[in-house]
Amino acid sequence: MKAYPLNITFSHQGREETIHPVLMENETELVLIDCGYPGFKPLLEETLQQIGYSLSDLTGILITHHDIDHVGALAEIKEQFPHLTVYASETEASFINGSQKPARLQQAEDLQDSLPEEQKPGGLAFQQFLKTVQPVAVDVVLPETEKTLLFSDVLIIPTPGHTPGHISVYVPSSKTLIAADALVVENEELALANPEFTLDLPAALISVQKLATFDIEHLICFHGGYLAGNLPERIQQIGKKYSFAENSQ
Repeated sequence: MKAYPLNITFSHQGREETIHPVLMENETELVLIDCGYPGFKPLLEETLQQIGYSLSDLTGILITHHDIDHVGALAEIKEQFPHLTVYASETEASFINGSQKPARLQQAEDLQDSLPEEQKPGGLAFQQFLKTVQPVAVDVVLPETEKTLLFSDVLIIPTPGHTPGHISVYVPSSKTLIAADALVVENEELALANPEFTLDLPAALISVQKLATFDIEHLICFHGGYLAGNLPERIQQIGKKYSFAENSQ
């Protein structure tokens, strides 16, 4: 299985941002990992065409977790290409298919009353934004066991914390980790993605330590993109850095 990070740059809330969905390909499958915000189908199509592919070539979409920037465009893509197989973990599948309120929306609602008065309109607007994500049926529900093999050459790793059913993807043949939001690259340094909004911080740190046990030569984060070089040790240091920061406050 080969993994290609995509670079999608766009304007969001007045600033330029870049996200990095991943394209996985083997002899029979062409799977997109995560798909951006609602309305991103044209951006995805343009990006794929630049490297010789199209959304119509996909066989499936794997959603690592139900955050709006990862799942937002799924409904519009699935509507145009109903043959696509949608993959997600058991926990996140209940958010994606609409049978359970998404954990991020529940978090936003729970925080609303504690916001300063001047921030409450923004909090409500954010909740409405989250509600724009349309539910989609999940075709293949991935069990949240320690190691689930997909397509015979891809390993699904449960990495809860950022959200309850967050998963990362490991390709043993190339020693590539697709971390989604379990990790983020900021200024060439590894860190947790948005610790203040992580739903279960202790679980997220345990997940990071789990990732450090894999033989990783290539790392792709949804935010920050590609990184190489002494990765297991660098990943292992994240928990130590965060504990030090907490203890120094």
